Amino acid sequence: MSGSDRAVEANGNGREVRIAAVGDLHYDGGTAEGLRNLFTEMDRNADIVVLCGDLTAHGKPDQIKGFVEHLAAIRIPIVAVLGNHDYEASQADALIEQMRAHGVHVLDGDYVIIDGVGFAGTKGFAGGFGRGALAPFGEPLIKNFVQAAIDEAIKIENALRNLHAATKIAVLHFAPIIDTVLGEPEYIYPFLGSSRLLEPIETIGADVIFHGHAHHGRLSGVTPGGIPVFNVAYPLLSQNEGPGYKLWTVAATTDARSETGLR
Repeated sequence: MSGSDRAVEANGNGREVRIAAVGDLHYDGGTAEGLRNLFTEMDRNADIVVLCGDLTAHGKPDQIKGFVEHLAAIRIPIVAVLGNHDYEASQADALIEQMRAHGVHVLDGDYVIIDGVGFAGTKGFAGGFGRGALAPFGEPLIKNFVQAAIDEAIKIENALRNLHAATKIAVLHFAPIIDTVLGEPEYIYPFLGSSRLLEPIETIGADVIFHGHAHHGRLSGVTPGGIPVFNVAYPLLSQNEGPGYKLWTVAATTDARSETGLR
């Protein structure tokens, strides 16, 4: 039975949909036995896989090709966002195209509903948190930097606003709160996320937030409004004697529909 079939059965029988989330795999085109084993285990134990960016080390064509080939180990639905590393070689469009050709729901200000569970996603951006967030003041370069964070916040806002599902999951690469980056050197906090991502999520609502990027942060946190946040960076997860991914379950509803809001 495929993962999608399992999820539909769960909806019909009042069971749970299992979501396996991980980010920061940084595939460099080299040996991939560990990656294949991870994907095989996620496929075995979950109904939906979520990939939270930095899928490749530098976004180079050989890394893209190899990573997408290894996705064949996952037969259940996959939802993904890209990370900053995936943009390094200016081949992000090729990565998105190849992943979508493989059937992956790559989100960039979009949403998808799989078996009644809704996912809204975007990469996010840096800029800092709370009173320490960078303000759009001074040189045009600073204003452009801040505008990039605002643009990503607008993307997740639009995706969530258009997503009509009983369960809403926000998928990011950059962190929306400081709690899950604690443990990293304090001087790099501003580069690990932006609290500008938080306001639309809190305002519109979500049941859970997944992100990566902070390799030495904390596994979990909570927004001021009580939304659980999980840092699913693979380097962090692998340091904590877990399976290398976060398994999160949600009570399935009777709504087993699937829908896409991809542009």
